[in-house]
Amino acid sequence: MKFLKDILKEARTGKGMLTREVAHVVGIDQALISKFETGVRKPSRKQLVKFAEVYDINEKDILIPWLSEKIAYELLGEEYGNEALLLADDIVQYNAGRQKTATAQIAKDDLQKIDALKKQLNKFRHLDSYRITQALELEYTFESNRIEGNTLTLKETDLVVNEGLTIGGKSMREHLEAINHAHAIEFIKELVHKKTVINERLLLQIHNLILRGIDNENAGRYRSVQVMIKGSKHTPPQPFLVPRQMEEYFVWYQKNKKLLHPVMLAAEMHEKLVTIHPFIDGNGRTARLLMNMILLQHGFVIANIKGDAGSRIAYYEALEKVQTKKKLQCIY
Repeated sequence: MKFLKDILKEARTGKGMLTREVAHVVGIDQALISKFETGVRKPSRKQLVKFAEVYDINEKDILIPWLSEKIAYELLGEEYGNEALLLADDIVQYNAGRQKTATAQIAKDDLQKIDALKKQLNKFRHLDSYRITQALELEYTFESNRIEGNTLTLKETDLVVNEGLTIGGKSMREHLEAINHAHAIEFIKELVHKKTVINERLLLQIHNLILRGIDNENAGRYRSVQVMIKGSKHTPPQPFLVPRQMEEYFVWYQKNKKLLHPVMLAAEMHEKLVTIHPFIDGNGRTARLLMNMILLQHGFVIANIKGDAGSRIAYYEALEKVQTKKKLQCIY
């Protein structure tokens, strides 16, 4: 059995590279390379993926030893270590089947129907106009904000976004939510047009737009406090776990973005983000915008989840079933 430190050192020397050369390519301090190769420090998953690319080796060959040593370290000296390891194996097997379960529940025939409808829609793309697009995007802003409790009507949202008017009796926050969301839609459309790659920086930019002028201190930043989701049995992770889980979130995306059907990919990215709940506010709107950016990248139209009471309850209940029972379902 080879330890991770030995695998990393052999891979580097096998490529004939010096530690400073690797450090430059990977983008980390040279001293860390030496610490990784002596076992003093453990690299993160993101760093391992970069090492695999630089050394031209299979990710699996370094991720498995990394995970094994990580598990062994956690269980070292634990009285019930063996029992915990058996239970952990059951959990891993369960989660490994989750993606297959999702594909089975949203049948292949349904995805084919979606693709067929998209082909029909493409025949009418030439009839599209700015006014039609504007109307659909306005409705999306209205519904997405309504899900989160915004009380502006569709007409009032139009007056605020397109006419720059102030609605009496409505809070400044509600006005800003409408304006910010409209700007965020334009932003993701521009990113799609430029073929911008989805990454952490982009996500934070979207969130920054959503909370701009509402909560500038937390706009575009992960939360530093524990949060609860009102009316939900799901408890988001502690704030110190958020950065690592978000790192894994984007690793998952890179691994699956070419494997899953775009609709499945968009849905999974949406659900995973709201489950982590990385922000103190604006998680739902940000997740739905990211979901729609993925759909737009693949030629689909914006998916507009209704914000009326019945639809909102169905939406939240579907999310809660995934978060607490690991059961995926379609709400329509």
